[in-house]
Amino acid sequence: MKSSNMKTDYINPNNINNLHELFKARVQRTPDKVAYQFYDNELGEWCPVSWSECNQRVNQIKNSLQMEMLQAGDRVAILSSNSLTWILFEQACLACGFIVVPLYADDRAENICYIVNDAEINLLLLEKESHWKILQPHKNELKRLKRIISVEPVRSHNTDRPIISYKDWLNNCNSLHARHDGQASKDDIASIVYTSGTTGKPKGVMLSHNNIMQNAWSGVNSIAIYPEDHFLSFLPLSHMLERTVGYYIPMLSGASVSFSRSITDLAEDLISQNPSVIISVPRIFERVYAKVEQTLSAKPAIVRTLFHYAINTSWEHFRYTQGKRNWKPSFLLHNLFEKLFYTKIKSKFGSRYRFAISGGAPLDFTIAKFFISMGIYIAQGYGLTETSPVISVNRLEDNDPDSVGEALPGIQIKTTDKQELVTRSAMLMSGYWKNEHATTEIIDQEGWLHTGDKAEIRNNKIYITGRLKDIIVLSNGEKIPPVAIEQAILKDTVFENVIIIGEQRPFLSALVVPSESVRDKYRNNLQDLEVLLHQRIKLKMKDFPGYANINRIAICETLWTIDNGMLTPTLKPRKQFIIDSHFDLIEKLYKGH
Repeated sequence: MKSSNMKTDYINPNNINNLHELFKARVQRTPDKVAYQFYDNELGEWCPVSWSECNQRVNQIKNSLQMEMLQAGDRVAILSSNSLTWILFEQACLACGFIVVPLYADDRAENICYIVNDAEINLLLLEKESHWKILQPHKNELKRLKRIISVEPVRSHNTDRPIISYKDWLNNCNSLHARHDGQASKDDIASIVYTSGTTGKPKGVMLSHNNIMQNAWSGVNSIAIYPEDHFLSFLPLSHMLERTVGYYIPMLSGASVSFSRSITDLAEDLISQNPSVIISVPRIFERVYAKVEQTLSAKPAIVRTLFHYAINTSWEHFRYTQGKRNWKPSFLLHNLFEKLFYTKIKSKFGSRYRFAISGGAPLDFTIAKFFISMGIYIAQGYGLTETSPVISVNRLEDNDPDSVGEALPGIQIKTTDKQELVTRSAMLMSGYWKNEHATTEIIDQEGWLHTGDKAEIRNNKIYITGRLKDIIVLSNGEKIPPVAIEQAILKDTVFENVIIIGEQRPFLSALVVPSESVRDKYRNNLQDLEVLLHQRIKLKMKDFPGYANINRIAICETLWTIDNGMLTPTLKPRKQFIIDSHFDLIEKLYKGH
């Protein structure tokens, strides 16, 4: 995972004041090195951009921003998928002392409008004309917004607010030289990042320059990143995991980044861009795992048996390399298994793959074991937007995927008498924007942030055991954490999504969304489909206690999407919204009980 001649090239954030100074320091240190690569649709090829070229473009954007007559501390929003423009526009905003508010490119119009108004956005950068078409019906709600800039020209907008194309906006600038940068201090707010709102209206998390820089610095002091490393950016930059780990850490360490064209193109981009590091959420690995299992199910029994033996043996071999097992003669078969099974799967991740960071949601141990055994290393981490965001991560040399690793340097952790994990560090948010009540609810008087997650700490590693608010309490008093059950069910490829319900009910039930192929197959026979899905769930429940059995299921007629509000922009189910939207269906499940 590391060549003996690889050396780090870190910029120590303790010697600089803000995130834009971090960018300038990188430009000065490695001006001619490739910083980013993006796909040019017109040219039909990938285009590299050096740090010095990035700096020139940032200065051009900064000149145009300074003509908008905004003040330091004003809020500017970015509604765009990951791109070079996203990075450069943010750096220009930070140079001017503005506060950047990232928006999810595929979020619902209602959410976007709420954030634009709540954060009192003055200027909005759009990526596509389609973004404006989504917002246009709500244009009268965007009262404070002064300027809209669209990277893709908006042909007709019918609004009294000035919308200008990004190209024209840059060309209209008559300033010849960038003025003096807004000198933000370490403790000034760099960004307001809105939580995804799984349990109500999004809250604006205020993160300072120092919060983010210290998190990035602690990150590279936990897992080394080298100038030779190359990242593939596909998680939204509006998500703090991608922003800190996939954007600021490469800048701090001198690594380069390619922007994936889309999730649809991710498989091709992994091959063509050949990254050494990726930042992911479990859903990506869950889908690959499900496809492999599906392919394997069609093979002869002897092949399936040998494959599972190979995984178990290679897992023990991995534990041996970590100093946690004694050597066994069966380890001599590891190279054979590599040729028989692993090489083809590993090739899908490119030839330079070093490791992935998985966060945002729990990664099932079985899936982590599956990939790690093959040499596709995954380091599971844990954090919150409110902590900039990483609290802990597994080190590559001491990786226990059953845990979320050790706390980063400089982060204090402990558990309360309710087994709630709490944390304290220089990386904690300044608070929630215009919401002091919510701030005092999550950060106590001693400065400990209450995560809401139940945990155990063993040998300095954090083991998440459940979520305080997600615990389902049945009417008989049994307390059941639903996440582990949901994860187990989702390993089966017949399920697209599932949530477990049963709060103050006599038994557990499940709301399920079957996969498209299964739905099509049973389109005219939903009763048989329900029987099939219930049987598949029962197979996954054999390792759970009897009181956790799923007694009944209900099939949701519509897919859960971001557009219909069932999923957050990070693809997490909005559980309460889903439950409220299926009230009648749920009542039928419990009729007579």
